[in-house]
Amino acid sequence: MRELEAKNYSYFEESINQSDSVKSKQIARLWIAKSKSEKNWIQLTKAYRAIIFLEYEKKRLNYVDSLITAAKKTKDAETIGQAYLTKGIVYYSQKKHNQALDNYLLADGYISQTKNKKAFYKVKYSIAHTKYYLGFYDEAISLFQECLIYFDEESDIAYLNTLHSLGLCYNKIGKYNKSSYYNKIGLLSCIELENTTMIAYFNHSEAINDYGNGNYRRAIAELKKCIPQMQTRKDFANETLANFYIGMSYWRLNQKEQAIPYFKKIDTALQKYNYTKTDLRHAYELLIDYYKKSNNQQLQLHYIDRLLKVDSILNNNYKYLSKRIFKEYDTKKLLLDKNQIKQQMITGYRVHYTVISALTGIVIFLVWRHKRNKKRYKLKFEELMSKKEIPLKQLTENNNDNGFEINPELVKTILQNLEKFEKNKKYLEKDMTLIKLSGYLKTNPKYASKVILKYRGKKTIEYISDLKIDYIVDKLKTENKFRNYTNKALADEAGFGSTQNFTKAFNKRLEMPPTFFIQQLKDSFPL
Repeated sequence: MRELEAKNYSYFEESINQSDSVKSKQIARLWIAKSKSEKNWIQLTKAYRAIIFLEYEKKRLNYVDSLITAAKKTKDAETIGQAYLTKGIVYYSQKKHNQALDNYLLADGYISQTKNKKAFYKVKYSIAHTKYYLGFYDEAISLFQECLIYFDEESDIAYLNTLHSLGLCYNKIGKYNKSSYYNKIGLLSCIELENTTMIAYFNHSEAINDYGNGNYRRAIAELKKCIPQMQTRKDFANETLANFYIGMSYWRLNQKEQAIPYFKKIDTALQKYNYTKTDLRHAYELLIDYYKKSNNQQLQLHYIDRLLKVDSILNNNYKYLSKRIFKEYDTKKLLLDKNQIKQQMITGYRVHYTVISALTGIVIFLVWRHKRNKKRYKLKFEELMSKKEIPLKQLTENNNDNGFEINPELVKTILQNLEKFEKNKKYLEKDMTLIKLSGYLKTNPKYASKVILKYRGKKTIEYISDLKIDYIVDKLKTENKFRNYTNKALADEAGFGSTQNFTKAFNKRLEMPPTFFIQQLKDSFPL
């Protein structure tokens, strides 16, 4: 361990590994000790943040206050804001919404002073969740929509989480089709991003939509499939919600005897985790009604007491959260808007005199950029056409064997099937995904993606996309009719899901837009 003490800070940051938490915690503690001894407060905040998410959930709060203290010593608004955001996230993961909101609001106060968009949208996302919890679904939707646009380009996990949150919000206001729309996008995105973690959550959300649409038997079946996955993740909140809607579905089917055990599981969650929501309150009303009609006064009184406890928790939480989110968050936003409007009015007269010069500058810039791009595209086109084969990123073997443990005979079979896949142009099928490709290769998605990465040098989505573009390029060069196709028609021909995806893939592959490439072909190589 003495060797570790002599390591530089980059070593500590790169050595933290979530899959080996025991060793990583030892490294994090040395990182903390080194930072303290050198009074490097920025590194100390990083070290505390690392160890927080390596610890068990119940122990995380032990380090959070130390993180805040270290952050304040930096006197840096962004670092302090990030520390409060981390504290809020820890509280939220424990369903302590009051404390979570307190820290989100503190984080918002600091981070709004900085230019850190990532942190800014993290806070916005957290506030949106508080709005959702309080039942202000339209306001939550507006915030989540803003986050979705940002996360689409910045973070796959945050993008999927935001899609899921939007689906939940639309479900709450009875717009089940809209909710299903976001669930479907989420499931497709999970496949495209090769992220299976969120699939259970989108299925969970869609099953709740089934309940809303009156498809009670399907809701029961799908939610029962989700529960083991929620238990594996120790996600008692979504497990409890699944139990509630299974119980409600049985109740709607007039199978009350089967509904009661699921309602009782909601009370178990209350006793074990002190967890409840406004949705779940109705289960207690039904339990009271059920035992009243069964003349079981003892259980009737028991669940009346439980309902009183639920109401007490909800009243305290909601009153507190509502007061703070409107007083400190919404009022702050209104004041910011007011100040911005005032500033715009004060400086408005200057705009009149500068707008002409600004527009002129923009036009000059756009013309210059267009000429520059056109020149660059033309040089690239000439380079491509000077060779028999377009010198794009060739499909070469990736010799990195790290983590590649597949039976050589199986690899040989997969490669043979891959060659058939390419020869028969199966990649032109609409919405070709890793799962569909795995079917053609007669293997599982994990092996398929590993073999493609090693022997074609690309991730699966890029591999399929490049094959489609190469096919279109060949058709444009050899068959005149294709040069008269629209981008939409070319996208359909290659099996792309949208014109936007086609043009984006074409640009990435050839470093020029398809329209420019086609025009150059017409001018330079007429058929």
